[in-house]
Amino acid sequence: MIDRRLLTNIDWMLAGLVIAVCLLGILNIYSATTPYKIVATPYYIKQFYWLLVGMFIALMVCTVDYHVLEDLSYWLYVIIVFLLVVVLVIGRRSMGATRWLNLGLFNVQPSELMKIVIIMTFARFFNNFQSIGGLTVKDMLLPLSILALPALLIMKQPDLGTAILVILIALSMSVYRGLRWSTVVTFVLVTVPLAWAGWSFFLRPYQKNRILDFLDPERSRLGSGYHIIQSKIAVGSGGFFGKGFVKGTQAQLRFLPEQHTDFAFSVFAEEWGFIGCMVLIILYLSLVLWGLNIARRCNDRFGALLAIGVTAMLFWHIVINMGMVIGMFPVVGVPMPFFSYGGTSMITSMVGIGILQNISMRRFMF
Repeated sequence: MIDRRLLTNIDWMLAGLVIAVCLLGILNIYSATTPYKIVATPYYIKQFYWLLVGMFIALMVCTVDYHVLEDLSYWLYVIIVFLLVVVLVIGRRSMGATRWLNLGLFNVQPSELMKIVIIMTFARFFNNFQSIGGLTVKDMLLPLSILALPALLIMKQPDLGTAILVILIALSMSVYRGLRWSTVVTFVLVTVPLAWAGWSFFLRPYQKNRILDFLDPERSRLGSGYHIIQSKIAVGSGGFFGKGFVKGTQAQLRFLPEQHTDFAFSVFAEEWGFIGCMVLIILYLSLVLWGLNIARRCNDRFGALLAIGVTAMLFWHIVINMGMVIGMFPVVGVPMPFFSYGGTSMITSMVGIGILQNISMRRFMF
């Protein structure tokens, strides 16, 4: 039974910002997929269905007191890590990566679920951990070990983009909890040899090419650098006002790869120009700031940590995707939340919004 008091405390600002971005995304997916061959169910209709499913799941998340997540967090962490191992053994392989697990009625991508679970796990750990004067290197050994296991398993799939996101989410929560400057300096010094080791022994050739293409896209104009070159042409050719809805040449002539998923923002930038991009950025900025506001107003540390984690997840998705399509970051296959086509991305993001809504609604009840 849903507590009627919750219904009177719905965070309409949060809901409105999310719905606005989702509707813009569906409109953009319609334009991006116009030149595709006719299929039984168009992508923009599928995205609308995923939106409805995501809203229902977010509502369900709101009905359960978020403090229950603290008790479940470690158990969920063990389950998702186990599924990540299973994926590597019997997972479905697609486009050179093994990321999906067939559960009969549907497929699941455990790496996406880990984004939410790592937020819950770190929120529980930091909520129960006491420290004076900030976290030391010794204090961070256990949480970093908790983070390292799923991050390495996700990299093994390989899915470098999701692994980076899981790491950034956890580090953002650590910064919010408070790190000593000596800890920050130590991490920076350790990162250098780790980056060298990763480049030398762990990154695959296509991943190295993405980094090299980021540094010099012209090195392979028709090969691995093609994506970023076409994306930058699309964004730049939009000008101030854009070329108009369904009139972007890069998308309509299908020069853009993955134009309804990873490079959806490029399509939007070409058609709506600088003005349209500013509207979308303002919506996203408002969503991130509102998430931080929810964390600030929360009455307990666990809720505040959850809100920071979810906000960090959305923030890093947005920043990495936008930076990727304009050439500021390497291409790592990170979708724009609520905007790019994809059921898994929509569900994961909506679970996060459900948690934020849950925290915001219950601040009046304690």
